[in-house]
Amino acid sequence: MPDFIANTIGESIIVGGITLPNRAFLAPMSGVTDVPFRKLAHHYGAGLVISEMIASEAFLTGQAEMQLKVLSGDISPHMVQLAGREAHWMAQAAKAAEEHGADIIDINMGCPAKRVTTGYSGSALMRDLDHALTLIDAVVDAVKVPVTLKMRLGWDDKSLNAPELAKRAEDAGVQMITVHGRTRCQFYKGQANWSAVRNVKEAITLPLVVNGDITDQAKAGEALDKSGADCVMIGRGAYGAPWLPAQIAGIISDEYAAELTTNWQAVIEHHQDILSFYGRESGIRQARKHLGWYLDHLNLPASVGSIKKTIMTSFEPNEIYAALENIFQLHEAEDAVNTVAA
Repeated sequence: MPDFIANTIGESIIVGGITLPNRAFLAPMSGVTDVPFRKLAHHYGAGLVISEMIASEAFLTGQAEMQLKVLSGDISPHMVQLAGREAHWMAQAAKAAEEHGADIIDINMGCPAKRVTTGYSGSALMRDLDHALTLIDAVVDAVKVPVTLKMRLGWDDKSLNAPELAKRAEDAGVQMITVHGRTRCQFYKGQANWSAVRNVKEAITLPLVVNGDITDQAKAGEALDKSGADCVMIGRGAYGAPWLPAQIAGIISDEYAAELTTNWQAVIEHHQDILSFYGRESGIRQARKHLGWYLDHLNLPASVGSIKKTIMTSFEPNEIYAALENIFQLHEAEDAVNTVAA
């Protein structure tokens, strides 16, 4: 195991009195980190998993989608991320999330999606730090559990105000800061600027989490070195690989992770858990993106296109499972042939 993994990411850390077993976290991702996915990442050994972003007002008015997102799945600690633009709704949503069993409340000031920023939520709040602080103050005052904050470097390259927001958040009582190393206007283009995150580290004394483009142990080590952060957060790299945070933390080996990429039984179990959570028809639709990501890891040839089409379009679980078994076995046979040829 690399030294930086054993000595840094594999160590526990305390956030607001809560001990986290290691420092490789799964990022909150809308449409991805639902209860079934978080349960898997937690099972493999992620140091922390976070709910999908929950719109505070929609949650409080009983929107069914938000009610599902706030569920814990019996994961501990249960961290809930809230988004909003009004202090009243954020405070009430934080209270409600705490009543639903949240152990940590995370405030979203980093989402770059237009549908979020148009409503002056997410990273749009970095354009008005005074207003952003009213939300932070309201949430911190509303709950007894620790409050954390996720942000970007700033709105654009002309307003890299993450250090100022982080410092003001710390003074307001926030217990941990996460920074994605891009501006809002970058969305997910270009490369995450881990070095720019160091400016935040120098402004605060809180635990700092660096996020963006962390897809393996080497990049995790580089991100920590350049940013000075205490923890890493894995986002899109975990698509189809819920074990990746644990792999980066050294909890599971690279060899075991490689085995998991070809474990069709585990993929089927994840699919069944999704159907159980959402119901059959909705679950099948929700699961397709996950199945696609799992299959992407296999680097499949074009010749299996018809089998993949069945997996991605069928509404019959048994038909999907038979096709999954078939495609994984074809991949295994092809690997065996390639190994012999080598």
